[in-house]
Amino acid sequence: MNKTLLIVIGLLLSQISFAQADKAFDTGEWFKFRMSYSGWMKAGNATLEVKNDQIDGKPVHHVVGNGWTTGAIKWFFKVEDRYESYFDKETGLPYRFIRNIDEGGHTKNIQIDFDQKNKKAHINNIKHNKKSVEDTQPNVHDMVSAYYFLRNTYDTETIRVGDEISLNMFFDSENYNFRLKFLGSEMIRTKFGKIKTLKFRPYVMAGRVFKEQESLTLWVSADKNKIPLRIKADLAVGSLRADLEAFKGLKHQFEIQF
Repeated sequence: MNKTLLIVIGLLLSQISFAQADKAFDTGEWFKFRMSYSGWMKAGNATLEVKNDQIDGKPVHHVVGNGWTTGAIKWFFKVEDRYESYFDKETGLPYRFIRNIDEGGHTKNIQIDFDQKNKKAHINNIKHNKKSVEDTQPNVHDMVSAYYFLRNTYDTETIRVGDEISLNMFFDSENYNFRLKFLGSEMIRTKFGKIKTLKFRPYVMAGRVFKEQESLTLWVSADKNKIPLRIKADLAVGSLRADLEAFKGLKHQFEIQF
């Protein structure tokens, strides 16, 4: 019995070690995206960067995302957004999420600290100097940690068209069931060359920003990096497209077909 238990533990540890060694990303990864409005007008830029940090003495990945408008659009609709997520290097679950945005005068400055053990979200609305505590679902994610978690855990070798995956997400002060649908493989042309991609449909909330639930489409590289190459969104007014413009610090070789 003890020998069998040791063998099982050994197999589990070897699988965990393999999963960590084969992660899709690591500290130092950095992306820059070019944003365009309605297919032709440059709208702005966005960056994503993975850093090392600590939360209460625990080593974490600290991802910082910045987005800002440029050119003519900036003069009538200025955007300066900053998103931050601190999540566990082993489990991928977040401990802290920061959303500090200014979108045409619509501003928010919120910090959420997650108590994953007790399923609580401690919300600090800095703009309104208001604090609250909300219940969360088990293993809850923020909108940034969810993407990096799926990069590491979503099995892209066996997925079929129409397959869906869901996870628990907490945004601002509410719980959501985030769903992602696989649409199939597609070869797309980028500034780096032709790249084989996996095409997904993240379901979003229709309303002030998005036209409908199926307004967002995402293309990621069909290699071990699973990096975002293109995003298209049908907005309440017009459409927005983001294309990867520059990158560095990839963990695996980037597979390009010229």
